This record gives sequence, C-alpha cells and structure tokens, in this order.
Amino acid sequence: MLTLGIETSCDETAAALVDAQGAVLSDVVHSQVQSHARYGGVVPELASRDHLQNIVPVYRAALERAGKRLSDVSGIAVTCSPGLSGALLVGMQMAQGLSWATGLPVVGVDHLVGHLLAVFLRKPEQPPVELSFPFLALLVSGGHTALYRVDGLDLEQISELGATRDDAAGEAFDKVAKLMGLGYPGGPIVDRLAREGEPGRVPLALPMRRQGSLEFSFSGLKTNVARWIEANGPLGDDQRLRDLCASFQHNVVESLLTRTFRAVRREGLRTLVLAGGVAANRGLRERAASYAERWGVRVVVPPPAHCTDNAAMIALAGSHRLVRGENQSGQLEMSPHTRLARVTRKGAGPR
Repeated sequence: MLTLGIETSCDETAAALVDAQGAVLSDVVHSQVQSHARYGGVVPELASRDHLQNIVPVYRAALERAGKRLSDVSGIAVTCSPGLSGALLVGMQMAQGLSWATGLPVVGVDHLVGHLLAVFLRKPEQPPVELSFPFLALLVSGGHTALYRVDGLDLEQISELGATRDDAAGEAFDKVAKLMGLGYPGGPIVDRLAREGEPGRVPLALPMRRQGSLEFSFSGLKTNVARWIEANGPLGDDQRLRDLCASFQHNVVESLLTRTFRAVRREGLRTLVLAGGVAANRGLRERAASYAERWGVRVVVPPPAHCTDNAAMIALAGSHRLVRGENQSGQLEMSPHTRLARVTRKGAGPR
C-alpha cells in the first residue's frame, strides 16, 4: 500500500510517498518562509498563491525522488483541516483532481492527527518504530498547543486533555521574537540565543501557576516580556538579549512540561510523544528528557523534519483508512478548525 500525501494547510507546500508501515520513500517540502518574513507572519492570500504555483512541481518531485509513477500509488491522503481556508483548498483540489483523473481513492486528514502520528514515520531501511497505544502526546506548534491521550489511529480514539486558552506556544515564540527585533520565524532564533543566556537574570512570571490545571496560557508571559523591554530597552545584540531569551524559553518549557507530566501521572501512562514544530526546540527536548528520567517515562520525538509540517505524516494518517476501503472522492470537506473534539474554552476567566 503506497499512499500519496498532500499538505498545504499553512505556508509549506508538501507531497510525500509513504507505505502503510510508515516507511517514507520521498518527502518534498517547499517552504514560503522568505516570502512571509518581511511581514512578520504568514499572509493567507500570499500563501494560497504560492501553493498554486508550487503544488504541481512538488507533487512531481515526490514521485521522481521515490522512483515511482502515479500508477504505483494505491490512494491519496490530503489535509482538509485545520488551517488557512484558501491554502487548504489548493491541496484538496489537487488531490481531488488526481482522484478523478485516475480513479484512485482519496481521504481527507486532520492536520493535528498527522502530527500526532508522525512519530511512526521512518526511513525505508529502518525497522518499524516500537511504540504502542495508548500514549500521551504534547502537540506544540505555531498554531496549536494541546495535550492528547492517543488510544488509536482514528479521530474518535484521540482525546484532548487540555489546550491553550489563548496563544499557542509557537505563536508566542514568534511574537516575542518580533518584540525583540529578531525576525521571523522567531522560535529557532530565540532557542539559539537562549543557549548563551541565564534564565534567572530576567524576572518573568510563570504563566498559569494554578495547581491541577492541564490548560495553558502564554499571552500574559508575552505581555510580561513586552513590559520588560519597554522598561529596559532598547535591546541590542548583547547579553541582556540572550538572558531575556533564556528566561522566556525557560518559562514556556516549564509551563508545558509541568502540565504534561501532571497528565502523565493522571492518565497512568508511561510513554510521552512530543509532536509539532516546537518539538524541535532544543530546550524543550532537553528538559523533557530530564523530566522523563525523574518520572521513569519514555519520551519519543520524531526527527526535526517530521516535527514541522510535512506530507509524510498526512500520508501515514490516511493510509490505514485507505487500507480499509474508505474513499471520500467528491465528498472532501474543508474546515479551518480541527475535527478533534475540544474541551478547552478559549479566553480568560474561571473554569
């Protein structure tokens, strides 16, 4: 079973070929970072236009790198939610067009499910990943931050335990980096500078210190950074900048991991999966390993290329549905919102 995956939910145009056991034959990603950097964030209209220009070359490159033809493909999986509406429609129309032209079955995949299952992806020469259900997953990216209990491959087997009330962690990294004048995307820059700083030198409050909660909030921490810069700026390329990066990153990571391991204990699970683009953050990975050693928990993290948006995770997330005969050709539905059931209410106030 060879699945063609197509991903256009935000600012990466991606296509990949993956078999049902998670072996990645090709994984092609065209990034739009340079196009959006001047604006400090993703511009939806520009993202859609860029997808239109690059979806066909990216799809062809995925087939070529795998040494396959479309006739070798058994089915197509495409991201249908969540994401930017115009961007999603480009990938969906590409997938639907290929389905109509060839008769191949096609299924729509939730982008977040793709991230949660990306841990099973591997190179063809590697053995299958030894990971069984259930496991706890911390999904942390530019648009999403949530804790999930994953009991299986289907939407109904994935339960949200807690999510962010406001900004996602990756969004907070980018906004704080903009306040510091570091450019876009800000997360990798903050992570790099944090290595050379001391967290204790800049006093920032830990967000949502209330005991027992599995929810997150990062807007207050972002405001805390803005006020510190207003009182102590402007910042140059000096040690104060590095210390501020270290303090901000430390507080984000501690907020994420204290709740994550609270959920590990509450759910009685022994395996933690880190997923999403922020899972590539060095500080998060190192602290997660330290927490895991203390709690006797196994931490599994995909390679950095499979943490960020890619089509291989979409192909894998759709492959088991194609195997059992599902086909949504002519019935694909786009949504800017995830189809996973949500329990966290956005906004401030008591719960």
